Amino acid sequence: MSHSYSNNYVHAVYSTKDRTNLIPTEFEKRLYSYIASISREHKIPLLAAGGMANHSHLLFLLPATISLASAINIFKTNSSRFLHERGLVFQWQNGYGAFSVSFSQLDKVTAYVRSQPEHHKKMTFEQEFLALLKKAGVPYDPKYVLG
Repeated sequence: MSHSYSNNYVHAVYSTKDRTNLIPTEFEKRLYSYIASISREHKIPLLAAGGMANHSHLLFLLPATISLASAINIFKTNSSRFLHERGLVFQWQNGYGAFSVSFSQLDKVTAYVRSQPEHHKKMTFEQEFLALLKKAGVPYDPKYVLG
């Protein structure tokens, strides 16, 4: 076979350093617009981006030519630089959560990513992240998730 074919949708979640509220509300729209430009530049189709002051959610189609870790590194490194260039003291936490999304669930996950402020009226980031890990059957060490 001379071509590579894939259709891997990923819901990625990662937090700011120590889950501190480092993303000012007035920067959120600019940050996620910039993340969309990163996706276009690196040819990583982005379906949705959103989050809160202490974490981000991305829903994207992982190209066959890029590893998951590389794709997330592209988003984190470039968005961090963007915030630094605007005078913010900023750092992403090491690591991430990444969950596969079936084609039939794309609309549901897109709505979830875009409704983060509403969602977080009911639960913290830590509660949300644990729920995502459990729902996906991902084994985890509580000292790294809750610590």
